[in-house]
Amino acid sequence: MNLNAINPSKNQSGTFCFCTLAVGDRYRIHAQILAQDLQNQMPDIPLLILTDRPEAFQQFPQVLAFKHQIQSIKGYHDKRFVLDKALSQFESCLFLDSDVRVLGPMLDLSAASLWNPGITARAGTGLANHMKNMNDPKILKVIHQVAQTLDIDLETVQWLHEFMFIMKREDGLEQEFFELWQTLSYVFESQGIYGGESFSIGLAAAKVGMNFEFMREDLFPFFKDNIERVRVKNGQSNLQDKQSYFDSHAAIEHPRRSVFWKIRNKLTQRAIFYFRILRLKIWMKQDPHFLRTFKA
Repeated sequence: MNLNAINPSKNQSGTFCFCTLAVGDRYRIHAQILAQDLQNQMPDIPLLILTDRPEAFQQFPQVLAFKHQIQSIKGYHDKRFVLDKALSQFESCLFLDSDVRVLGPMLDLSAASLWNPGITARAGTGLANHMKNMNDPKILKVIHQVAQTLDIDLETVQWLHEFMFIMKREDGLEQEFFELWQTLSYVFESQGIYGGESFSIGLAAAKVGMNFEFMREDLFPFFKDNIERVRVKNGQSNLQDKQSYFDSHAAIEHPRRSVFWKIRNKLTQRAIFYFRILRLKIWMKQDPHFLRTFKA
């Protein structure tokens, strides 16, 4: 069995695919449920997955699963590898967090051909506007430093909620975008900021001149726990109708484990964290863009 690509016979030269990242038991379980949802609702649209265990998805004919190990400190910036792989084989892709549930078919299957090149996000705002509601001085300082170093007007930068967004090829500009995203991930992670990949996405897109816009209507009905909580709070959703999805999500996120397993897992994760910190320092020294632009 070729563990680098499960179901490689699936047409890989189409126009559109879904894509996600699923490394580790928890995320693989989520992604298997997502794959089943998509098989039920949109079986003709491929789902491309980067995962540490491609064989876990061999029962899903529409899945293209590729071997991947986490490269960023806590995995958040690894979305760029998913998008890069997807756009190497499809004209456009829709990234979904692995724990999103797809509850119905796409409302307009022709919409994929109408998306503009670059990034189309379901939710977000201007980064300057988003920063008004942020209270982490470390993140704000790094954002301002990056903008100043790269000569980016923050008023031109967009911020997205990264659980769901579209990318479409833009005359090869995406490769320059991915390279700068990688460099910016080093900048943020070297300052102890391991999440917030949306900052790197927005800053990189603005710097390279990538188109960045928003779609304000859902393409298909879906469940995402933190989004659904906001909907329930705003009276846009009924908690009883979605309780089973909340329960299923919680069972995956917080499984019952023995004390021994928890201690061993905590020690393992700590060792992996320090290994990745060391690896980051090595990679920063090998990144010519980082050395040329950001190294003091």
